[in-house]
Amino acid sequence: MTDTPAPESAMAARLRPLTFGLIAIITCAAFEAMAVATAMPAVADELDGEASYGLAFSMYLTASLLGTVLAGSWTDRRGPRPALRVGMALMIAGLLLSGAAPEFWVVTAGRAVSGLGGGFLIVAVYVVIGRAFPAGAQPVVFGWLSAAWVVPSLVGPFVAGVVAEELHWRWVFLGVAPLVAAAGVVVAPRIRSLGPPADPGTGGTGGAGWRRALRGLGLSGGVFAVQWAVIRLAADGNSAAATGLLAALAAVGLAAVFITLPGLLPRGTLRFGRGLPSIIGTRGLVNVAFFGAEAFIPLMLVSARGVDASTAGLALSAGALGWSAGAFLQTRVGFRRQWLLVAGSTLLSLTLGGFALASGAQAPLPVLILIWAFAGMAMGMTLSSTSVLVLSLSPKAEQGRNSASLQIADQLGGVAGTAGAGTLFALLRDPSAPGRVEVFVAIWLALCLFAAAGIVSGLRGAQAPKAGPTKDTKKSMEGTVPA
Repeated sequence: MTDTPAPESAMAARLRPLTFGLIAIITCAAFEAMAVATAMPAVADELDGEASYGLAFSMYLTASLLGTVLAGSWTDRRGPRPALRVGMALMIAGLLLSGAAPEFWVVTAGRAVSGLGGGFLIVAVYVVIGRAFPAGAQPVVFGWLSAAWVVPSLVGPFVAGVVAEELHWRWVFLGVAPLVAAAGVVVAPRIRSLGPPADPGTGGTGGAGWRRALRGLGLSGGVFAVQWAVIRLAADGNSAAATGLLAALAAVGLAAVFITLPGLLPRGTLRFGRGLPSIIGTRGLVNVAFFGAEAFIPLMLVSARGVDASTAGLALSAGALGWSAGAFLQTRVGFRRQWLLVAGSTLLSLTLGGFALASGAQAPLPVLILIWAFAGMAMGMTLSSTSVLVLSLSPKAEQGRNSASLQIADQLGGVAGTAGAGTLFALLRDPSAPGRVEVFVAIWLALCLFAAAGIVSGLRGAQAPKAGPTKDTKKSMEGTVPA
């Protein structure tokens, strides 16, 4: 009798350089996001960009959405190599442009270029994982990629602050560019053989590809219109006519989002159809719940509990560590991976509800920090599992588009959660008593409903076929990455 060979590990000699290269790419992207947010006040101060401060962030998101959509069809048609190369080149160009900017509008343009590159990069990374790694190794790779966000989230703001103060804010941008280039040097030779799929299908070619690109333009343009209108509405000195025009622009932007979004997601996603649509829908729902709640934790701790900002940041650090723990936990499960969506959404619902109750009851700070660590664990379990499931349930010719759909759910979920929580805060806040904890409790209970909806969506997702490589997938994995 012949022994069955053990499944190949993500750290096997053949795959180890590629694994480290992908981790390096995500680490650079994470550090760039955390560091730039820290350095941006100094940038705005020196270049007189306070009035356009929010635009630098909204341009990054808008361009990232567009890059995500374009990369989805492109990787299905041509494989992940071109999108990965273009994504790295754009990210480096954007960093250099921002770092050398003589005026703030150039920084904003650089952020848009970096965002476009980031959209290309993340989709290409997902397709590389789906094409180059055996199915049994993919959960481990996604666990490592989740962990790659933890160190930058813990030390990135501090390092960026030191660099901006001791050297100059320009080096926050310029210093990341060579790191991205180095990661590309490691990855590029390892994906040389990952060309187009044998059967590229039709979704990324011809009229279908152009229609998807136009929808991507409509979606990103709509998101930008809403964000820009909200930024301008929040500014002082708007006339009645200007306020009306800005409100109309926001309405048009929302309409563009609602019109274009269904065509960029698998059919049935918005009604939580069984299997893949509900898996992507679950990803969006938990992002709404988690990121909407996280945005207001420091504010609650500072204004209602009187702690300093650095202590309030411990809760966010605990969430990041919990996220990493959850991402590694999902690699150890012995049951169907689809049920992790239900378990993760359930844990997130319990932690959000528990955080609201503990806040209202004035529970000690360590209790709140521990609860939020479990919320992070729920996200680590859920998001890593959705990534694995989307790849395993997608034909090779659709991995790019479905990975793009997953990233759209990520980005729009986070934006919707933060914006919705901010709107609720503005409606409930009493200016004469800004530290009322009841306002924050109401926000977290409202967001808990989205996590609970994730349980229902997860149950629908659990009705998908059992995830795993097909005979064709196994064959395609053999020898795809050179030693």
